[in-house]
Amino acid sequence: MTLEMISQNKSFGGWHKQYTHRSDVLNCDMRFAVYLPPQASAETPVPVLYWLSGLTCTDENFMQKAGAQRIAAELGMAIVAPDTSPRGDDVADDPAYDMGKGAGFYLNATQPPWSSHYRMYDYVVEELPALIEATFPVTQQRAIAGHSMGGHGALLIALRNPQRYSSVSAFSPITNPMNCPWGQKAFTAYLGNDRLQWAQYDASGLMAAAEHKLPALVDQGMADNFLQEQLKPEMLEQAAQLSGYPLQLRRHDGYDHSYYFIASFIEEHLRFHAEHLF
Repeated sequence: MTLEMISQNKSFGGWHKQYTHRSDVLNCDMRFAVYLPPQASAETPVPVLYWLSGLTCTDENFMQKAGAQRIAAELGMAIVAPDTSPRGDDVADDPAYDMGKGAGFYLNATQPPWSSHYRMYDYVVEELPALIEATFPVTQQRAIAGHSMGGHGALLIALRNPQRYSSVSAFSPITNPMNCPWGQKAFTAYLGNDRLQWAQYDASGLMAAAEHKLPALVDQGMADNFLQEQLKPEMLEQAAQLSGYPLQLRRHDGYDHSYYFIASFIEEHLRFHAEHLF
């Protein structure tokens, strides 16, 4: 698979780079960003944290706003940030911000017109890691994290693939998409009305039934405008209690849904993942 580098910036002794490549899974060209810490070399490959972003975002939001590179450089951890959806002129879209481009919801769509491109679950779980591990000086040790829609993606992917990840974390995740407006709208469009399919992508339901458990950290701001209607952290908390899942859910007074919140606690998330990656 051919990679084309479109930018690079030195950062804390390592390198932030952006690439495009043709995705067979998504049937379009895709872009991702990777931060390689100064320790990364063929002789000393490093583990990887995959970061999944939220609605309307691209690979750039986290890399530019979260301030994660300094700690990643100290810890010797690579970070990979994919885009949030397929892109291109022939990719189905919707005028609303919470559907179509920028709103892939990290699932495999089954309904037209979405099913021909919207397979972000397979892209994040299989195609992208295979590409990263074949191209860069990284190990097969992986952690996964995300924000909002990306927090939903990180949780469901880790819960469905616990053998592939050492740990999972999320900021302000959509925890119970089957029962919130964002999730219900996306699931109906992408998956149809089959609620059994919906359940495959609902973190609270998956956590309640989980047998193989990973260390999990979730941070939620209590001044988040989406807290009650869309995010519902109490549902994830109840699910963890049902299955005995090792979930640490922290609530923070005054913090909202923005990257100011993420930047405030991203160091703690990276150190949490490092404890389990190394």
